[in-house]
Amino acid sequence: MRRTFVDLLEGNADHASEFESRFDDLQDAQHPDAVTVCCSDSRVLQDHMWGNDQPGRVFTCGNIGNRVVQPTDSGEAVSGDVLYPVEHTGTDTVVVVGHTGCGAVTATYDALTAPDGVSEPPGIEHCIGLLKPHLEAGVESLPAGLDRAEAVNRLVEYNVDRQVEFLVESDEVPQEVDVCGVVYDFQDAYSGRRGEVHVVNVDGETDVEALRAEYPDIESRIERLWEY
Repeated sequence: MRRTFVDLLEGNADHASEFESRFDDLQDAQHPDAVTVCCSDSRVLQDHMWGNDQPGRVFTCGNIGNRVVQPTDSGEAVSGDVLYPVEHTGTDTVVVVGHTGCGAVTATYDALTAPDGVSEPPGIEHCIGLLKPHLEAGVESLPAGLDRAEAVNRLVEYNVDRQVEFLVESDEVPQEVDVCGVVYDFQDAYSGRRGEVHVVNVDGETDVEALRAEYPDIESRIERLWEY
């Protein structure tokens, strides 16, 4: 057994000693305020980014590319991971969280632009295949003159927009549910500090000035790299 796992267990012991009493009111049910759909990237700390240390507050989902779309025999549907808290626990806010430098978006970009494609193991290829149809038009619309990192970070926004759009247009998600799209930045791509979340989409609206006018209390947190 590697020391890595022993270190994780020791960290869990500290966690348990601190959190033991925080589960008193959560023994039989959960009613999280929000469900977040984050990229499963080790640099994106799903609860910590919100300053959350309370069990039961945030229902976290993670996958490469922060996808909300799930293939089924009858076509694409909202992922059950995302839909479960909306359907069963009364959660009325969904937040799609992309992040700068996303590896899944990078791999999809490479797969769409490399002359001979990119070879990946089947499981990764499957996930990239789920992103490809949603990002293809974005790749084709990228402004000229961008380097690879700049292109990827604009596609991160584009991907968030497509995931939000899918949720907003789905009959499975009630209209009263708020759907927000954000980008977590640790590459200095946006104007804020590293680790800040930047709002790029609310219920399908992506125009920065329109969003700032409608939500003046978070005006400084609304920012986009790309308004296409």
